[in-house]
This record gives sequence, structure tokens and C-alpha cells, in this order.
Amino acid sequence: MTNRIEQVAYKDLKVWQKSMDLVHNVIDVIDEMETPRKHYRLIDQLESAVTSIPMNIAEGKGRNSKKEFVQFLYISRGSIYETLTLLEIFKQQNWLSEEKYNKLESSAMEIIRMLKGLINAISRSN
Repeated sequence: MTNRIEQVAYKDLKVWQKSMDLVHNVIDVIDEMETPRKHYRLIDQLESAVTSIPMNIAEGKGRNSKKEFVQFLYISRGSIYETLTLLEIFKQQNWLSEEKYNKLESSAMEIIRMLKGLINAISRSN
């Protein structure tokens, strides 16, 4: 019998859906951000990091190996921490309010927990 994890398309994964929500929320924050001078490289890096989260989940899901899928989930988790670091920089520069930062951080932490659960479930099924 095929494992349920193998049957689920990446778009059906709740962690992918939540990470897509985070992408949209971060992009909305970027669009509203007022900086004294534009720091396009940092903004580009933030967009790259946050979009890397669902992209790596999808790419890993598309691989034919549980081991590779887990590796891409770890990469996705690393991208969340990169995203959080950039958001922290923006908060410290007063380009991002504490309230918005806390909301995004909370969403990111939920995704981290979900990734950990998925990694553990895949690892147990080997």
C-alpha cells in the first residue's frame, strides 16, 4: 500500500499552503514599506528567501526519493530562518512595525513546526 505522504500533491500539503500565505503577507509588507532610501538588495533577498520556502517544498515533493524530499524540507526551513533574520533587520531599522513583525514571525514559527512534523513523519516511514 502506498504511503499517504507519497500520494499528496504538493499543493495539498498544509505546510505548502501556509508558506504560500507567508509569501503573500511578506510581499504585502514589502509593498507598504517606507524606507529613507531604498535598499533594493535587502528587499530582493527577502523576496528570494520567502519564496524559496514553498518552492523547495514543491521541488522536494516532486523528487522520487523520500531522502531528497526531506533534504528540500531542510532547505525550506533554512529559508524561513533567513526570512526571519531579514525581517528582524527591517524591524530594527524601523521599516517594519513590531506588530507586523510579530505576526509574520508567528506564521513562520508555525511553518517551522509543520516542517519538523513532516520531516519526522517521512523519516519514520522509511
